[in-house]
Formats: sequence, structure tokens, C-alpha cells
Amino acid sequence: MKSDLSKLTLAATCASVLMTLSASAADAQGTVPLALKLPLHTLKGTPQDLPKGPNIEPPSDVAPPPIQVPKDVVNVAAGKPVTSSVEPFQGELKQLTDGNKEPVDDDAVEFKKGTQWVQVDLGKSFAIYAVAMWHDHRYVQSIRDVILLVSDDPEFKTGVTTLYNNDTDNSSGLGVGTDREYFEMEYGRVVPAKGVKARYVRGYSRGSNQSALNCWQEIEVYALPAK
Repeated sequence: MKSDLSKLTLAATCASVLMTLSASAADAQGTVPLALKLPLHTLKGTPQDLPKGPNIEPPSDVAPPPIQVPKDVVNVAAGKPVTSSVEPFQGELKQLTDGNKEPVDDDAVEFKKGTQWVQVDLGKSFAIYAVAMWHDHRYVQSIRDVILLVSDDPEFKTGVTTLYNNDTDNSSGLGVGTDREYFEMEYGRVVPAKGVKARYVRGYSRGSNQSALNCWQEIEVYALPAK
């Protein structure tokens, strides 16, 4: 018993030391938890017919842990121009980078059904460390075929990096994804980018479990100048 207790104590001590070393390493590299300005809580109640499955994260009222980013990153997408595969029938493209992402009709930009994309031009290439995106979170719903790509090519024909893809059946024709579907809440979805260099950020979607239409609210890109 005394031997087992000693082993447990040693294991706990080692774990504590590793956590301290990890935190020290993060401090040494100048990384901090990414702080986001979140919108108001998603007001609509959880529907009873939410999809379930091994590739779907259950909805949660608990914010996910923040990712670590360099301490000097800023949202370089703020106020930048946005283009899209089709024109929205509600809202304007400039709303996707205006900082407003509340769960209200005025902050929603809606597009027709099918696989559609929106694209932010950052103006020049940046070292991107995180992309935060909010689709329609007026209701709790699961967005289909969420695919996030970055590139220096505005047509996304060369030098494309896939940061997120939950299209597990390749229904959008951009490759089979391995990421999980999730439910839109005020937390959005924050995707780490590990300093990938790119000027353009493109996000795809293909409706939701609630509607065939596509709806976006905001895209934020946290980056540093590319070296």
C-alpha cells in the first residue's frame, strides 16, 4: 500500500512539473489564450430533433477552452472586403467582417441553398494562427459541410490549406473531412491555423439540419504580419 501511494505521489508530482514546464514554455514563446468578444447567448431553445451520431458534438452551454496564440495577434479580417459564390438575399457581405454577430435577424447574412462560400481578402499575406467563424446562431442548429480553406490564390486553385472540414461524405466535392459537426452557439467555432501564411480565407457551408439555406454572421482572422 505504501509503495502504491508513493507511486501515485510521484506520478502526481511529475504531472505537476510537466504542467509547469508547459506553462513556462508557453510564456517563453509569448503565447496567450485567444480572447474573443462573444455575442449574446443563443436565445432559442434546443429543438427536440437535433441530429445525433459519432461525428456530431452534442450542444453545450459551456464555452470550449480557448486555444493558445501569440500574444500580439489581432483580428486582421476586421472591415476587410468579402466576396461570395452567390449574392446574399438578406443582409450584406460587409456584415461578415463588421464585428456584429448577435443572434438577431439584422446580423444574419443569408444565401440560397446548395454548397456556397464566402471569402475574406485580408489585403496581403499574414501568418494566421486562428480563424473564428459564426454561422447562424439565432437557433441551435448543426451546419452542414463546414469547410475552411486559406490560400494566397484568390481562386483557390493553388497553395490551398484546409483548416477544417466536417463533410464526411464529400457531398460538397471538396474532399472527405474528418472534423466533427457541431451546433451553432454564441461561441462560434475557433479553428487553429498554426501560423499558415495566406491572404484569402474561404468558408463553405451547405445548409443545416433546420434549413437548406446558408447563413453566416461573422469571420475573424487572428494573425501576425508574415515574415
